[in-house]
Amino acid sequence: MPVITLEAGKLNTDQKRQLVKEFTDTAAKVMQIPEQSFFVFLKENEMENIGVGGALLSERQS
Repeated sequence: MPVITLEAGKLNTDQKRQLVKEFTDTAAKVMQIPEQSFFVFLKENEMENIGVGGALLSERQS
């Protein structure tokens, strides 16, 4: 049971669908095992839950 995990900011449903499909397709091809073997977990993080350089991303200027 191979597991692929991605942590990112908010994603829309189309982005999630595409990521799951493309991660699975690529990993199955590279590892030469069936696509049905893969689990893909997408973990979305709110900007106020991510800190970079000592500051929350939600408080940083663009």
